[in-house]
Order: sequence, then C-alpha cells, then structure tokens
Amino acid sequence: MERTSLVHWMLTTAGVIIFVAGPLVHAQDPAPESSSKPAEGPRPKKPDGKKKPDSATHNAPDQPAWDPLRAEKDLEVGQYYMRKGDVDAAIDRFQDATTAKPGYAIPFRYLGEAQEKKGLKKQAVKSYKRYLDLYPHAEDKEKIQKKIDKLYKEIEKRKSE
Repeated sequence: MERTSLVHWMLTTAGVIIFVAGPLVHAQDPAPESSSKPAEGPRPKKPDGKKKPDSATHNAPDQPAWDPLRAEKDLEVGQYYMRKGDVDAAIDRFQDATTAKPGYAIPFRYLGEAQEKKGLKKQAVKSYKRYLDLYPHAEDKEKIQKKIDKLYKEIEKRKSE
C-alpha cells in the first residue's frame, strides 16, 4: 500500500512540474509561423525582369512588423523633427509608426500634418481619412474633416488650372 502511494505521489508531482514548467521551457523558443498569415506570392519584378531589391526596414529581422513601443518612440522622434523643421525626417518616422502599429490612429494624424506641410495634399487626405477611420469619435474630428475638405478644394483647384 505504501509503495502505491509513493508511485502515485511521484506521478502527481511529475505531472505538476511538467504542467508548470512546460510553458517556461518554451518561452525562449521563437513563435511558430501563423497559418493565418497570407502566403507570400512571387516578388514583383522590374521591367527588365530582375527582382526588386528588398526594403531594409520591411525585411530586417530586428524590426518586427508590430511593435507598439517602437511606434511610440517613432511618434516622439517625429514630433521632435517637426519642431526642428525637418518635415521629411518627420514623415519617415510617422510612417514607421504606422507600420509598427497599423491600427493606431495618432500616427496617421501626425503623418497627415507633416504631408500637408510639405505640400503632399493627396497623401495628407489619405492619412487624415485613415486617422478618422481608426478613431471615428476623435475630439478633433470636425477640425480634421475641415482640413480634408480644404485639401480636396485645393486639389480640385489645381486640376482645373
């Protein structure tokens, strides 16, 4: 009787250890590929038939696609560049923020402001619209909508000239 109790206790203890330690052992393993990811098709080719070169920011292993902390840092640095007057650098950082956290509305608003300041009206409209799509109850919704309307008028005016 005593031996069966000891075996039972050992099996129970081993089960608990495996149950608790199992996830810890795999914590360092890389995440498996998700089957819900879209399959990558053939890469687009240039007119001369050669493959397009990879973009470093999109394919770098140290730059994960979804990184909310990086998105916040990109926003912060982008705002710094805007204050310094370097609109091109700000646009780059705001675009990086939209890539790092695509469902985050704020980078799209800042991106729209930077694009508008640079004179990229169509892109600014697109960014502002994306901001409102992601954040339909934004406090500044009316202000942004007025900007969109103003930019549309300027785009139409340029077309008619």
